[in-house]
Amino acid sequence: ILVIVIVLLAAVFWYANRSTPDPALDAFAKCLAAKGVTMYGADWCPHCQNEKRAFGSSFQFVPYVECPDEPEKCLALEIQGYPTWIFDDGRRLEGEQGIEKLSEASGCPLYTK
Repeated sequence: ILVIVIVLLAAVFWYANRSTPDPALDAFAKCLAAKGVTMYGADWCPHCQNEKRAFGSSFQFVPYVECPDEPEKCLALEIQGYPTWIFDDGRRLEGEQGIEKLSEASGCPLYTK
């Protein structure tokens, strides 16, 4: 019985914490990708986690470089801190930005619920 209760609790927890697809955020993330905006970060970085969380499941469409896994890319671009957003034109936004500021800086429309 205890095993069944644990499995049921785990299922409820997973279901409650899964991200529901948001077509507006999907479109926003895809727009960032189309404009060549890339996020450079690290899994252990709390500000990076906040940025990812703001996108929910739509983050899968955001170009992302995990610097500890690809240090040569980040060293070549002189990434000094996480997260760093780099635009095709060379502009950089360093630190946690939030999706509203990314929308303003990129020109990608953001329609929230």
